[in-house]
Amino acid sequence: MKKHKIVIAVTGASGSIYAKLLFDKLKNLDSQIQEIGIVFSKNAEEIWEYELGDKSYSTYPFKKYSTNDFYAPFASGSAQFDTMIICPCSMGTLGRIANGTSDDLITRAADVLLKERKKLILVPRELPYSLIHIHNMKLITEAGGIICPASPSFYNKPKTIEDAVNSVVNRILDLAGFEIDSKRWGELEK
Repeated sequence: MKKHKIVIAVTGASGSIYAKLLFDKLKNLDSQIQEIGIVFSKNAEEIWEYELGDKSYSTYPFKKYSTNDFYAPFASGSAQFDTMIICPCSMGTLGRIANGTSDDLITRAADVLLKERKKLILVPRELPYSLIHIHNMKLITEAGGIICPASPSFYNKPKTIEDAVNSVVNRILDLAGFEIDSKRWGELEK
């Protein structure tokens, strides 16, 4: 099995719990991972602390890069990272990516993944969408990116917020090509 080289970006959009549970699951998938790089936007850690009440983002065993570190390996296609997940993805970040504005490491890495025809998965946590948001999502989709809204499913009958959030995290990991154990439609008891 080919191991994944993946970059995860966390922006300041509300929804830090999505990033936390994604990190938790990735820790348990280490046999499928060659390398993980992490980038937090300027205010993402502050939002994490506000929403989750802790600084657990600093406890994960992934290499962390500054948003202005253009020497990070995934700032170039030659490093051959195969997937980037931006979770949660602010509409500002999504808009900059859609319009080719590579003004920090997050948007530069997204640009690299698109130009190299690799997987770029954006997880917006916003509602409602404006026409500008929808237009930008269309541009990213046309360029080969995947928009995976942070919209939990309920057919698996979640009992906690974490259960609901994990339904999105599992879809993200499916889209990224990981082999995971997850409740699937048609396999649920009635």
